[in-house]
Amino acid sequence: MSLDLIEVRAKIRLLPSAESGWTQPVRGSYRPNHNFSGADNRDMTVGVIDLPEGMDLHPGESIDLLVKFLNWPGLDSQIYPGREWRIQEGSKLVGIGTIIEIMGTDPRSR
Repeated sequence: MSLDLIEVRAKIRLLPSAESGWTQPVRGSYRPNHNFSGADNRDMTVGVIDLPEGMDLHPGESIDLLVKFLNWPGLDSQIYPGREWRIQEGSKLVGIGTIIEIMGTDPRSR
């Protein structure tokens, strides 16, 4: 079974520790909650942030990289260049993502 994914190039910014409580760097494959619906909405999507091998992303830092989202009904209308979304651990905000570019997608996902 193949998953329908939406892939974007995005700027990922982890909030500083004082704002997020997050004290450890992110490494490898990071799978937080992705919230496109606002702080009070608990509808999250599944997404994967894969950091390059050997790279750490520390609280307060930013990086441009690829992010893959599991496509769910209505998500494609939320995905466009310049769009910001909340990166969360449960309900806690730990970062902000900004879409730079939509990459080629599986035609079955649109």
